[in-house]
Amino acid sequence: MSIMSTCSIPSFSSISISNFTYRHPNRIICSAGVSVAELKAVSATEPLLLNAVRGEDVERPPVWLMRQAGRYMKSYQAICEKHPSFRERSENVDLVVEISLQPWKVFQPDGVILFSDILTPLPGMNIPFDIVKGKGPVIFDPISTAADVDKVREFTPEEWVPYVGEALTILRKEVNNEAAVLGFVGAPFTLASYVVEGGSSKHFSKIKRLAFSQPKVLHALLQKFTTSMAKYVQYQADNGAQAVQIFDSWATELSPADFEEFSLPYLKQIVDTVKQSHPNLPLILYASGSGGLLERLPLTGVDVVSLDWTVDMAEGRKRLGSDIAVQGNVDPGVLFGSKDFITNRIHDTVKKAGKGKHILNLGHGIVVGTPEENVAHFFEVAKGLKY
Repeated sequence: MSIMSTCSIPSFSSISISNFTYRHPNRIICSAGVSVAELKAVSATEPLLLNAVRGEDVERPPVWLMRQAGRYMKSYQAICEKHPSFRERSENVDLVVEISLQPWKVFQPDGVILFSDILTPLPGMNIPFDIVKGKGPVIFDPISTAADVDKVREFTPEEWVPYVGEALTILRKEVNNEAAVLGFVGAPFTLASYVVEGGSSKHFSKIKRLAFSQPKVLHALLQKFTTSMAKYVQYQADNGAQAVQIFDSWATELSPADFEEFSLPYLKQIVDTVKQSHPNLPLILYASGSGGLLERLPLTGVDVVSLDWTVDMAEGRKRLGSDIAVQGNVDPGVLFGSKDFITNRIHDTVKKAGKGKHILNLGHGIVVGTPEENVAHFFEVAKGLKY
């Protein structure tokens, strides 16, 4: 697959701002039909994102955006019109690769994440689902009993999602080590929340009822997801993923004590299992609204904790400790502001994060309706920083 697109090559002039330097790119536009691979030298070095996570000396924080395509890019909306089913878009190798590469072609982020969904493994576990436009995920047969859990089978990625492995392999070749290719999985408690609630939820009353009235049933379900997601992480790594992000979006609906029972042990089990086979694979944990659980997240053993914007970056760093890398945490709403406002928030975040072991990112996925030119400015400023 070749990447044919109009692109820009920046030349830089530097001015000093605060504790780092902002290099303003003077854009040179290339003619259409020239591939990115032809314009950039083959890189034999590790991607910047991996070096930063490992605490190596880097000149600036790496930058990428969670859930980049699909939230704002016109090119993605055009694909949606032609292929309205999310399942079709996310389970077709050519479409997965095309969509995953859209931000890479335009913005050249330091991380390129697989286009997929955390619920993608469910059919392979005998849990039918669909994603309905305007409604979100729908689980056709929600789980509520021990008999339901018994029907859930262990996930075999190579059998049920071969397109994921194929897409990751192609992405590695296309990105050519100039950025890190990221995979991702859902965390056990978050996956369990969807399949017990029957989809998205406001109050999580069904899974909490199960947790507090039939904990053995929930633990059995969580264990099945844990075993399966560990295998899924390993599968993604074996097929090209250079880092994997674990989404535990709904674990923060738990109290600290309940997090320690229903989420933490299973996250730790995934990390321990993966580290036995892939000791150098960076694992990133994202849990939105995690301020009340922050000190517990490093106990999972992950390499990176992703902060949302409700936690001050400097305070988050202090609470997490210096041994773990941090990702985030610009408010996605900032991208609706002026370019100066966006610039100032990026500077503030990077200054508070300090030098090293920081991946610049939003504190959550990008918001629908975000101006694409502001996203471009976010990357322009971020990639112009220098420690």
